[in-house]
Amino acid sequence: MIASSRPPVASGIPRATGLALSLALAVFAGSIGARAEDPAPAPPPAAAEPFRPSFWDPANRPQKPAGEISTIRFLTTGDFPPFSFLDASGRLVGYHVDLARVLCEEIGATCTLQMRPFDDLVAAVADKRGDAILAGLAVGPALRDRLDTTDAYLTTPGRFVGLAGETAHVTPEGLAGRWISVVSGSAHEAYALEHFRKARIAAYPDETSARDALRDHKVSVHFGDAIGLSFWLDGEAARSCCAFAGGPWLEPAVFGEGLRVAVPKSNPRLKRHLDYALRKAAIDGRLGELYLRWFPRGYY
Repeated sequence: MIASSRPPVASGIPRATGLALSLALAVFAGSIGARAEDPAPAPPPAAAEPFRPSFWDPANRPQKPAGEISTIRFLTTGDFPPFSFLDASGRLVGYHVDLARVLCEEIGATCTLQMRPFDDLVAAVADKRGDAILAGLAVGPALRDRLDTTDAYLTTPGRFVGLAGETAHVTPEGLAGRWISVVSGSAHEAYALEHFRKARIAAYPDETSARDALRDHKVSVHFGDAIGLSFWLDGEAARSCCAFAGGPWLEPAVFGEGLRVAVPKSNPRLKRHLDYALRKAAIDGRLGELYLRWFPRGYY
């Protein structure tokens, strides 16, 4: 059940429209000794290492495919924060902009990144106005004959959010008899109805009202898109009310197969090079750095 769409736009960053952008992608610590009779001071607690998602085996070093890719024309949008959007100076920035740079450095290609309306991306690739779509496009059955996709570089899980300071056991048993807010008609509503049958499901017409219901103590938890919720939790609308509860729900058949680069079926060589670049950047830690940069509150 994968629609030809993309994950919701995270709130808190303005939307913008069309432009073209070309990315030029080349290439005293001292210590004080304690006296012998003093007990050794306890070491400070180690800081928790930030979680970096990776979907590749680090022991499996990728081999670069044969042949060379000299140029790649990426297509993206300018209204999909934090992935690609215009900053206050009108410059295109975001996770996808940085990802394009990383991929091209790994491949050794010179790249351009063109910003187009979302609905024009597939047609632009078909008309050879671009080589690859880097815009959160989910390739469903209607597009599979025309487009292929790389491995996923991020997934789009569902997450529960509960009130800060309260313990929410987000299991079917733990939420029995409690209210869960969801967006009406969403995959999250369908999943909650199927797997949390003893809970009470409150369906709201949009994300804002479903999230506000939790903030205003009208429901016990909210279940929704993890990416959008990570930004809502840190935004003004949440008023520091809430926190993630439990872990991510990752069922691909429900929440999608993740974010991938889409390429024409007629260009398998480009797909092979992009898959190589994704695997190498992940194992080398570069994709993890991008995740920490653009998702300050991790959503996994």
